[in-house]
Amino acid sequence: MSHNGSHIAAPTVAVAYHSGFGHTAVLADAVAAGAREAGADVSVVGVDRMSDEVWDILDGSDGIVFGTATYMGNVSAGFQTFAEQTGRRCMNGTWRDKVAAGFTNSGAKSGDKLNTLVSLSVFAVQHHMHWVNLGLGPGWNSSTGTENDLNRLGFWLGAGAQTDVDANPDRVHPSDVQTCRHLGRRVALVTRQLNVGRAANPAVSSPEASSAPAH
Repeated sequence: MSHNGSHIAAPTVAVAYHSGFGHTAVLADAVAAGAREAGADVSVVGVDRMSDEVWDILDGSDGIVFGTATYMGNVSAGFQTFAEQTGRRCMNGTWRDKVAAGFTNSGAKSGDKLNTLVSLSVFAVQHHMHWVNLGLGPGWNSSTGTENDLNRLGFWLGAGAQTDVDANPDRVHPSDVQTCRHLGRRVALVTRQLNVGRAANPAVSSPEASSAPAH
């Protein structure tokens, strides 16, 4: 991609997720597919398998989409363990000004998934990341709507999915898969827009400038 004669590299997006029974892994792959469709270079990483190489992937990405199952009304223990391992990065501003977004799955239609999305967004903004919302209106909320509508569960902060607890991963609802695919495309497009803006005015958009305290 070029902007004013300068080449703009494809945005790099990482999907960092924790999945207990495989359902959230299916959604992570859908997010990744959507981001690739929008031209991003995408990596998918399970946060319960962290290594120096995986940390380097996250640190080097322009955006990170966080995903977790909702257990007991919040992020999974596996995701929380990962989040707590990022404390030094939070203090050092390693992920400052990266793009962020989130998705979650639970067995119940509601399942207190909103609380999980709030937790993910708070985690992101503690790292001074830019949170991207889902960008969809609610589906399945009228007499003409169906469970096959995008955003069938009506979330705005991120993508919310529901899978029966006794269902295999291949039974994740197709609408939820497509909603997560939409989220991936949206994150890739927003990240590209941000990169173009930074390239157009690097002095203003540099991390040093954006993090400088006002006096």
